[in-house]
Amino acid sequence: MTAIFDVTDMTCGHCEKTIRMALEEALPGAAVTVDLAAHRVTVEGDAAKAEEAIREAGYSPERTAA
Repeated sequence: MTAIFDVTDMTCGHCEKTIRMALEEALPGAAVTVDLAAHRVTVEGDAAKAEEAIREAGYSPERTAA
């Protein structure tokens, strides 16, 4: 399952790295794509776990339609 999130408070390379690391920890082996310019994160796997990981990292993900 592919989950796509808009993360408008992801504004820099540090934010991108923090979110990527949180997702890799929560969903080991999942494909993660981060588009910093578009404030969009795409992840393969459990959408609820992904959203929780992004929130726990301190960001505000909004799930979008695939």
